[in-house]
Amino acid sequence: MSKRLIFIVLVLVTALAAVPVFAGPVPSKTAANQSLDQRAADIAVVRDVISHDEVAKALEARGFTRQQVDQKLAQLSPQDLHQLAQNLDQLQAAGLTRQEWYWIGIGALAVIILIVALS
Repeated sequence: MSKRLIFIVLVLVTALAAVPVFAGPVPSKTAANQSLDQRAADIAVVRDVISHDEVAKALEARGFTRQQVDQKLAQLSPQDLHQLAQNLDQLQAAGLTRQEWYWIGIGALAVIILIVALS
């Protein structure tokens, strides 16, 4: 392999390694003896979020009716339902966040500058 190819691979690996990892702590599941009142409160929290117009439209766009969503919520285990209710603020839409796109752009710009500078 040529020195130029090795250098380009090294620059790409360095640029990708510079992108921060966006991970958070994963909470543990709740106790198996969750009360019915707690379950009802968790379902209320989740239903409140899915009742927002934007969320309802996104679910409908993916082929889910309100009845299907309610059925799936009823089928969740108490632990999973509680975990979902506790972590709704951490959910985000699919795709990259704006900050992640900035880091990708910075990395790509750095690679382009290095390639142009070495040409």
